[in-house]
Amino acid sequence: MLIGPTLDKLHALKLLGFAAALETQAQHPTVAELTFEERLGFLVEAEWTAREARRQTRRLQLARLKVAACVEDLDYSAARGLDKALVRSLATCQWLGAHQNVIVTGPTGTGKTFLACALGMQACRHGYTARYYRAPRLFEALALSRGDGSHAKLLAQLARTDLLIVDDWMLVGLTESERRDFLEVIDDRCQTKSTLLAGQLPVSHWHDGIGDPTLADAICDRLVHNAHKLTLKGPSLRKTRAGLTATEGCEK
Repeated sequence: MLIGPTLDKLHALKLLGFAAALETQAQHPTVAELTFEERLGFLVEAEWTAREARRQTRRLQLARLKVAACVEDLDYSAARGLDKALVRSLATCQWLGAHQNVIVTGPTGTGKTFLACALGMQACRHGYTARYYRAPRLFEALALSRGDGSHAKLLAQLARTDLLIVDDWMLVGLTESERRDFLEVIDDRCQTKSTLLAGQLPVSHWHDGIGDPTLADAICDRLVHNAHKLTLKGPSLRKTRAGLTATEGCEK
């Protein structure tokens, strides 16, 4: 049987996984021993796998994670308070299905960004969409969108994203426009999507950082009470891995 025309049609239909699997089958005479249903099943499985791989690649591209991290590479050996049981639970991504949040706090260099990106990677693996922002860049994007007329479009994109990761959260206090914008973003996501915040400032100090007591209450109410919390501790892993002492860095 000539499969050339069939392959051409499969490519025209963009059934690339199906076509590749069919070519592979044609090169193995033992495939003739399989039933029609078995051969068809292998072909369909190949197409599904190829499409899922493309979807995952697309999800990762859209996520724009700062580092290529995964939960398998997390280091539990350092004494930094990383709860292995909680991380394993989060790795199942059930919290995303339940529209819960995650808050990661701790000193600089304790691995907050790596952990946040690892959970973002895990979300993409499980078929969820994700998007990573550093808080200053998120507020900059929101401010710029007001000026060019794309504010509503950006808010809609953020509202549709299954997991919004905001890193470097509360490095500095929020301005009036930033806290109002952030409340709008979080309100759209409340009980429908999940948000991960990573930053140095403990949750107990968020009210002071947000600034306005009323808006702080509204933001924290939508984020904190439905969140898994990981508090990291210890010295900077960057300094430890570089073999530096306390006096070799910025510290005196």
